[in-house]
Amino acid sequence: MPARKRNPRPPRLFPSAPGAVWRRRGRWTVTATSLRPASRRFPGFVLPCLGVHPVQEVSPEEQRSVTLKDLDAALPLIELYKDKLVGIGEVGLDFTPRFASTDEQKEGQRQVLIKQIELARRLDLPLNVHSRSAGRPTINLLKEQGATKVLLHAFDGKPSVAMEGVKAGYFFSIPPSIIRSEQKQKLVKLLPLESMCLETDSPALGPEKQVRNEPKNIYVAAEYIAKIKGIPVEEVIEVTTQNALKVFPKLRNFLRI
Repeated sequence: MPARKRNPRPPRLFPSAPGAVWRRRGRWTVTATSLRPASRRFPGFVLPCLGVHPVQEVSPEEQRSVTLKDLDAALPLIELYKDKLVGIGEVGLDFTPRFASTDEQKEGQRQVLIKQIELARRLDLPLNVHSRSAGRPTINLLKEQGATKVLLHAFDGKPSVAMEGVKAGYFFSIPPSIIRSEQKQKLVKLLPLESMCLETDSPALGPEKQVRNEPKNIYVAAEYIAKIKGIPVEEVIEVTTQNALKVFPKLRNFLRI
């Protein structure tokens, strides 16, 4: 019996909102079409980014590394809504072995990221960057390509590698999972507050493992950063808010601060 042909899935675009970082992934993956009504329904609250993620869904049970064909399919949609966007993302590299085990797959991800760095530069938009299991390669590539406005979300690399990003002027957003992540705690201890933003990464990376995360838990991240730094939580909120406005300057058009 011949194998049944699967209909190709649309490229995995990541709509996101910087600040609270409203995102969905895995079986919660959405395309930009579902973001448009949300951003219209909640103007000034849901603020979209669009980008092609390094991991693409074949089916709810199967994922693969991104290719340039995925980007080609998504570019018309990004161009169509470019004036509505506050950033390009979520983009980046993901060298988790189950997604990118070969040099060819890793190079494919690099090429897709390079194209999106060029796109962000042309549109004068910041980049919201994913770098799972690829912290050093991601930061090196961003620097090589001259990326300047960069937010590295949920960075899982070594703090010493993150400091190379700090030297380049990049920002790092910290999720509520910091309360159960020794790596995130070490990262925050070394990073200057002036290089940090807050995120939730909902529904992932919440305070409790395997429990659905919510945007309200962004305060958990702020409290724990304050605990590590030995400063008032109000200072963390103030500084990280100003940092978010630096990396996403279009936010000033929507926020009263």
